[in-house]
Amino acid sequence: MSASAPVDLRNWIRDIPDFPKPGIQFKDITPLLGHAEAFRTSIDLLEAEFRHKGIEVIAAAEARGFIFGAPLAMKMNAGFVPIRKPGKLPYATIAQEYALEYGNDRLEVHSDALAPGRRVLLIDDVLATGGTMCACRDLVRSTGADLVACAFVIELSFLGGRSKLEPCEIFSLVTY
Repeated sequence: MSASAPVDLRNWIRDIPDFPKPGIQFKDITPLLGHAEAFRTSIDLLEAEFRHKGIEVIAAAEARGFIFGAPLAMKMNAGFVPIRKPGKLPYATIAQEYALEYGNDRLEVHSDALAPGRRVLLIDDVLATGGTMCACRDLVRSTGADLVACAFVIELSFLGGRSKLEPCEIFSLVTY
């Protein structure tokens, strides 16, 4: 990455109108993922924000959170814990249900993935209404682990997800 011309991540996030349904302006991160320098910049910026916070584990929600969580965990010399939809994990799990606009969903983590006192950073690609990340937060806290912060590549501030997660520390690379 050139020090004189930093990558503007907004240039690599594309708007897709009316996806997945009419009226929604979807923020598509696939151009960012496909551009090595932009993708690397996103990981570097996240690492820079949290490098001195004693993070031991990066936990991420299925599926796009995995894209950022795994390389960030490697860069930070931290473990990676996947938080998945029901029935996807092969070992004993603990679960957290959460409400969606059209019903309920559930997330699971292996029962031995997080231990009391472990310092955890939660990451996902987008903070929208906050439902998924609230479920992840509650799941992490139920294990006794110490949730340090929630981090996102994109935050859609007009949807109010941040207020549902406060007072947890929240960090976003790009805010709309």
